[in-house]
Amino acid sequence: MQAWGRELGFSQIGVAGVDLSSAEPGLLAWLAAGHHGEMGYMAQHGLKRARPAELLPGTLSVITARLDYLPRDTPEGWPIHELGRLNRPGEAVISLYARGRDYHKVFRQRLQKLGERIGQAVAPLAHRAFTDSAPVLEAELAVRSGLGWRGKHTLVLQREAGSMFFLGEVFVDMALPPTAPTTAHCGQCSACITACPTGAIVAPYRLDARRCISYLTIEHAGPIPTELRPLLGNRIYGCDDCQLACPWNKFAQRSPLPDFEPRAGMSDATLVQLFAWEEAEFLRRTEGSAIRRIGHERWLRNIAVALGNALAVGAEPEPLRAALQARAAHPSELVREHVAWALAQASDTMGA
Repeated sequence: MQAWGRELGFSQIGVAGVDLSSAEPGLLAWLAAGHHGEMGYMAQHGLKRARPAELLPGTLSVITARLDYLPRDTPEGWPIHELGRLNRPGEAVISLYARGRDYHKVFRQRLQKLGERIGQAVAPLAHRAFTDSAPVLEAELAVRSGLGWRGKHTLVLQREAGSMFFLGEVFVDMALPPTAPTTAHCGQCSACITACPTGAIVAPYRLDARRCISYLTIEHAGPIPTELRPLLGNRIYGCDDCQLACPWNKFAQRSPLPDFEPRAGMSDATLVQLFAWEEAEFLRRTEGSAIRRIGHERWLRNIAVALGNALAVGAEPEPLRAALQARAAHPSELVREHVAWALAQASDTMGA
């Protein structure tokens, strides 16, 4: 199965059982604390996330897979390069995973092929592939199947690959021998907690999504809380800070797939350039990209905040202010409010 996985581009394959009952109290406590924010689907499915056989009746085992996503030409020292971009406020920073093709499509197709191959070789097999697309405790299954351990930032870490990878699963109606879990290796390190710009990692292994920049720029549909806006900096889609700070990511692997090569404008554009995209251009440039799911309105909302943050530190005020003023009468109240806030940051700075 490992060989089949490698042929399909996976870096690692594991097998987990379906009894996740020990994870249920933690899931319920996280939901009760409201740490899922507006992600109502997290609460809607409740404990089904921890019960694979309820999601897909007949499931006896879960095959897990890891798919690395760093582009092939990612240079050595890439975390330092990415952190450096945060100090150039006029640049637009998009999370590394989202700069290429939508991983949901890439991963799910390959997981489906893995299930089909196993069924052809072993026996008739009922199976279903998932990747961040159903009520599945992906990290829990990955840890139980030996793909890595849970880092203090709640992501899965692997000694030979860091955390720059996607997770996926194939639920099967066949009892397979589970792979052994690995040991944890975070030790006393708390670099990820220290690095989080908004303090979203409220305790080791506990994330409050309501403060997470990835949640705010992607999952959150309404106005971004004003007290958090300055902390977003120039991050317009997602945030990699906790991963960039993690020492284990010096071992992050490059993907063998061309799908995750960055598209034009996703890793080297300025805020002004991206803010100028009209909806038609946004849809054209994000076709087949995970970014498209937030829509043009939230795209402008996010960039407006970043432009305001750039103005607040005095970065090239004229083009930044002109870009914002061009959207001041935008049809969307959400965009108009964030543009007004952003323009006020320039006024505050000039008056200081």
